[in-house]
Amino acid sequence: MAMQMMTWLIAIPLLGLVTGLRTMTAMAVLSWFAYTGHLSVDDSWAAWSGKLVTAIVFTILALGEYIGDKLPNTPSRTAPFPLIARLIFAGLVGAIVAAGLDGSGVEAVILCVLGALVGAFAGFLIRREIVVWLGGKDWPVALAEDLSAIICAVLALGIITG
Repeated sequence: MAMQMMTWLIAIPLLGLVTGLRTMTAMAVLSWFAYTGHLSVDDSWAAWSGKLVTAIVFTILALGEYIGDKLPNTPSRTAPFPLIARLIFAGLVGAIVAAGLDGSGVEAVILCVLGALVGAFAGFLIRREIVVWLGGKDWPVALAEDLSAIICAVLALGIITG
């Protein structure tokens, strides 16, 4: 029961938070967990997320996002298009996790989307403040944010899969 509570109250919103930081990271990590059989989605609508090609595609998209995030003309994650993309992918991640757990899709989507909103806005504000504190050096902060997103996604899926 305690593990189930941690999954729904911590891990799923944490996946949303990761999606708010980096749109494709949670989906890439989730796909690898599904592909390796740690998250059972085989007998559900989400079976496509456990295919090797899916894991590879989302990993490539995540790597592209890490590179794009460092470019000077990349729009803010809180701009309308990037924010909407984060919310859509957070909803998808929540729905896939719910399918893997045979849980409530609506609750998982809501928790993940709320986490993404927190991740997008808090991540933006925290990164901006750290960059100011470091004297305008964004690159190391962005790398730390990338690494944090990956670690948090693996941690969240580790909790979810037990």
